[in-house]
Amino acid sequence: MHSLWVTFTELLVTPFRHGELIWGIVPLYFALVLNETTPAKADFRTAVQTGFSFLWSAAHWTYPSLKDLGDSPWPMAPWDRLPTINVCVTLAVACLGVLALAGGLRRRFFRGTRFLGHSRFANYFMIAIFPIQSGHLPWTWERVAAVAVFAAPVWIILHIGLMPLRR
Repeated sequence: MHSLWVTFTELLVTPFRHGELIWGIVPLYFALVLNETTPAKADFRTAVQTGFSFLWSAAHWTYPSLKDLGDSPWPMAPWDRLPTINVCVTLAVACLGVLALAGGLRRRFFRGTRFLGHSRFANYFMIAIFPIQSGHLPWTWERVAAVAVFAAPVWIILHIGLMPLRR
């Protein structure tokens, strides 16, 4: 358990050790607190918040790959250098972000996507995997386990700690 704690703290601290990640991670922390102060029921406001957070993360994970294009007119060239899991996670997060944002803005969820209105805690996962997806830490099973093991304790702490701010 100690090694998972060390891994978890590494995931939380790494973005603040790299200046280029701060602009990506701070809005996610703000959104986490903001989402945790909203009611637990699914609504369109939380869907918009979740969609924005997901798209923000996906854009921040994609930007470093696209800024190094140089003279290449084809934006897919840098994707060849990325691990497949990073590309898959980024695409999944971007797709979920578009669905959540569109459903929230339309004030009507697409069939089967109502769960995106419940995702107050989705920012935790974006924050936890942020340094991995940004390419500053590699994907490992220990890091995945740390994210999973500490999800419930973090949620309980946030739920109880921010209860006075909730209506």
